[in-house]
Amino acid sequence: MCKCCVQISRYKHSRSSVLTAREALSSSGAVLMLWLTSGNANPVCFSSLFRFKDSRMEDVWLVDFYAPWCGYCKKLEPVWQEVGAELTRSGSPVRVGKMDATAYSGVASDFGVRGYPTIKLLKGELAYNYKGPRTKDDIIEFANRVAGPAVRSLPSRQMFEHVLKRHSVLFLYVGGESPLKEKYTDVASELIVYTYFFSASEDVLPESVALHELPSVVVFKDGTYFTYDEYEDGSLSSWVNRERFQSYLPIDGFTLYELGETGKLVAIAVTDEKDPTERTALSVCARCFCNDQKSSLMLSCRDFQFGHMDGNDYINSLIMGEVSVPSIIILNTSNEQYFVPAEPVEDLEQLLRFFSSVLDGSAPAFGGDGIFQRIKRVAYDARSTVMSVFRSSPLLGCFLFGLPLGVISLMCYGICTAESDDDTELMKRDGFTDEEEDEGEEEEQQQLTAGAEGEEDEDREKIEQKSMTEKKVD
Repeated sequence: MCKCCVQISRYKHSRSSVLTAREALSSSGAVLMLWLTSGNANPVCFSSLFRFKDSRMEDVWLVDFYAPWCGYCKKLEPVWQEVGAELTRSGSPVRVGKMDATAYSGVASDFGVRGYPTIKLLKGELAYNYKGPRTKDDIIEFANRVAGPAVRSLPSRQMFEHVLKRHSVLFLYVGGESPLKEKYTDVASELIVYTYFFSASEDVLPESVALHELPSVVVFKDGTYFTYDEYEDGSLSSWVNRERFQSYLPIDGFTLYELGETGKLVAIAVTDEKDPTERTALSVCARCFCNDQKSSLMLSCRDFQFGHMDGNDYINSLIMGEVSVPSIIILNTSNEQYFVPAEPVEDLEQLLRFFSSVLDGSAPAFGGDGIFQRIKRVAYDARSTVMSVFRSSPLLGCFLFGLPLGVISLMCYGICTAESDDDTELMKRDGFTDEEEDEGEEEEQQQLTAGAEGEEDEDREKIEQKSMTEKKVD
């Protein structure tokens, strides 16, 4: 097996502090080399060689697996430079690197890289995937969150109030050592890529928070709190996954993808952000579902995730249809079905009836993931791609689609011409051409005519001989 080293370039006192990593596996393990670059100077050796796998168990690495030809990777490049610079300035223990996954596909495959760019935080034996927006603040927040302990302790009420103000969704374990805390720690290690997890004693909580039993797991969001109940909520992991979002939030394509992992129906108010009054009804309904714990509507809060989306372009492409603005649509991401009200929703009562009809199955469902819908999706995506190309660059569209058509036309013409040539060659092999065949036909006709004339002469001679015989007899 081949040996390889990982080259890391650290930019000190310059605009970049991002580390560039190249790695391959060998029988003795991958090797990491650290370099120091100052200004425009050439790289010089900064430290001794050490094994990347061994160092990975000691250090925390934030690595961008990229492909040189990937447009999204090129778009991420300046953001990645800023991420490295910011983490270096803040004194973060996270080391930032990048790896050409096409050059070292074996290593990328070992880390489960399936697309580009892929951002992973390597912490001990664990590798955490980053699935958030590719912005500097979001990536840094992810790195700092995952690099720290899975469960952070809150020693005082002041610390609890400070953290509560900073986080829109806060998971908190309250109590001492218990089997529930072990489950909580395991779930935190798994889902820390999405949110923070904290622990505290009961005296840290304000008097307004009343817990019926200890230990307990509580989530604080939307100005209230909910307590985990194993009998009603199922596994702790699935409950955390469902409750890690605010009850009403702005939704885009990426957020909708994440909401699909919660198992809830996603109720979206398709609005025009310039007119915020359009989403008032759904907002009030969402707050009602979440805040009134004694209401029977609390069940719906477990089934629905609420949000609003600016404009209908994304929704139209998702359902392959047309949704008016403003309107309400409910998406079932598990089977790709969607529900729309039969008539425009004008008040909260109509909205509640619509939600109830979806839950009891009386509302008609559209879409789905059947064969017909899949074929329709392929055709719709192809049509959308062609239309977008022609809208953005008509000349490029004519070239992309005209060139293949021209090639296909030439191929068809060549096939037809090749068939005619084959017939000619066959005739030549048989000893005939078109002219020779015509001459042969003329000769055959002449022979037939000569034969007919010969027969007439013989008949005439027979008649004359017969006549002469008759005369002799007379």
